[in-house]
Amino acid sequence: MANVSHDQNFKNLIVDYPRDALAFFAAEEAPEPGDDVQVVPLRQEQLKERLGDRFRELDAPVLVHWADGRRDAVLFVVEEETQPRRFSPYRLAHYCLDLAQMYKTDRVVPVTIFLRGTGAAPESLALGTERNTYLAFRHLAFRLAETPYEDWRDSGNVAALVNLPNMRVPAGHRVDAYADALRGLAAVETDLDKRAKYMEFIDAYAGLNEDEYRRYERDYAEESTAMAGAIQRARDEGRQEGTRTVLERQLQRRFGLLSPRVAERLRRASADDLATWVDRVLDANSLDEVFRPSR
Repeated sequence: MANVSHDQNFKNLIVDYPRDALAFFAAEEAPEPGDDVQVVPLRQEQLKERLGDRFRELDAPVLVHWADGRRDAVLFVVEEETQPRRFSPYRLAHYCLDLAQMYKTDRVVPVTIFLRGTGAAPESLALGTERNTYLAFRHLAFRLAETPYEDWRDSGNVAALVNLPNMRVPAGHRVDAYADALRGLAAVETDLDKRAKYMEFIDAYAGLNEDEYRRYERDYAEESTAMAGAIQRARDEGRQEGTRTVLERQLQRRFGLLSPRVAERLRRASADDLATWVDRVLDANSLDEVFRPSR
């Protein structure tokens, strides 16, 4: 797991699946499944105290609006912390106060995701004297490594499913947890790009050794082949989309704004068609020459 940016990985997960992330990491305060809500990930960069200061960057805050107005909007502040011993309640409290001031709300829920370890971490902060407490701060602490993986493997919650390998897995079941994570992701995520992205997330955190990978390929042969094919299709589609984008820009430079008919033709084009048109666009004098039938 060297050089893995856990903060960035979890930030992506929260932004891609904000409602599932809240239901998993902050169940105590998250919207109910039937609630009509708008969940909006916000920019993470906060106001600087001095112009020369760097931004304080933590994970993406998420704002939840209830459409029926029965609950006022709630701002969830979600931070990933790899080891409990590194957690600073002062830093998180400062961050929450800044956000509360920026968004003019006192409805703030701080959430800390502890990825590794079982060590103690402060769950609250109190400033004051023996006579009075003048500032009290508490956060929801979610400890992935202490969460039983069996409780979430059939949940249908993407944020939970891709984290199955990070949970408490019984001895001898690491390969099963890996397979359950991949199977669950494939069942709920139809977007091939996102599926490939979070297959890599699962793979990175599963940390299987060569013997365990061989066991997965042996015991889950059909699923292993299907997953490999899905990843390759996503990569191929990504390359095809890149070719389409480049061609569209070239056509616009040569021939001006493209009509809806041409845009639709580009959208439906095969990889072979796109490659042919890219070869023609620099020498063609018209769109008809670019799109002429191949002999």
